[in-house]
Amino acid sequence: MSAPPNPHDPTALYAVSHEPTVATSRGAAVAGRTVRPPDIGELRAFCAAVDLGSLGRAARLLQVSQPALSKRLRALEALAGAQLLERSTRGVRPTAAGTRLYGVARKLLAEAEVVEGLLGGLHREDAPIRLAASHTVAEFLLAKPLVELQHRHQRHLSVELTVVNSSVARALVRDGRVELAIAAREADAESTELTEIPFAESEIVIAVPEGHAWAKLEEVPMQELVATPMIMRDPNANSRRTVDLVLEREGLSLAAPLAEIGSTAAAKAAAISEQAPLLVSRLALSPGDGLVMRRAEGPRFERLFVILHTGEENLRSAARELLAVLLAFRPQLQRN
Repeated sequence: MSAPPNPHDPTALYAVSHEPTVATSRGAAVAGRTVRPPDIGELRAFCAAVDLGSLGRAARLLQVSQPALSKRLRALEALAGAQLLERSTRGVRPTAAGTRLYGVARKLLAEAEVVEGLLGGLHREDAPIRLAASHTVAEFLLAKPLVELQHRHQRHLSVELTVVNSSVARALVRDGRVELAIAAREADAESTELTEIPFAESEIVIAVPEGHAWAKLEEVPMQELVATPMIMRDPNANSRRTVDLVLEREGLSLAAPLAEIGSTAAAKAAAISEQAPLLVSRLALSPGDGLVMRRAEGPRFERLFVILHTGEENLRSAARELLAVLLAFRPQLQRN
């Protein structure tokens, strides 16, 4: 006969008895067979049946069929070599053996739930950081912060980037589909629904091909601007809405666009190929791209990009780290 397990020896948890078992009158033990440990699913089925007093209610709680639940209970009773439940038309209740097993099984299930919660949390921490960004931010502001995020950590932090218009980015945060977003502040957005942190100013300017007549002007006359068909972003783009809102305050509106294009890079290419002016974020212009920046006479087309989230307490540690990096790389908000 083997010695009893040492409670202070952690390896005792993994010890498996290979001694022959003695058959009982119930016939549950089989000589020479190693008895397997009970399955967590079997113990859950048993405890649910005891708690609810009904196999039907237990099956519904566990979202399994009643025959599947009964199969688990029969397997557990065969493993125990004893009847664990008394079944009647009024329901089920534990036998003496079942009552003894219930107390131990309940503790085991509680510990299993702790382990499952821990594993779920570990998986959640390793999941990619979900970030949404407007087209302008994604193309011209995010590269350095994302590289810095990786340099700061020994382990790889994956970022799942969704590039959408600013209004969609805001909705993704509000609906919990992303953890962070960087988008243009919406004039009609509710100020209390999300946390907003200023990130960067972005003026909408006129990008003019070098050979265009407006390239020789210091500023484009407003009446000429609104009368000229131009290359523009799509109507849902915040840059387009920013210009429309400013002009509406002046009692003006833009002429029908020469073309509406979904991405900034494609819009710049179209402006050069068509030799037509383009309304675009100042952040998108750089020396050598064949376009010169001009402003219109009168009010400026200004907007502010903000970082959006539902509250820092709702962010995973990885998302909080990304937020810290974004704030460290936050461009100067003063106008250039």
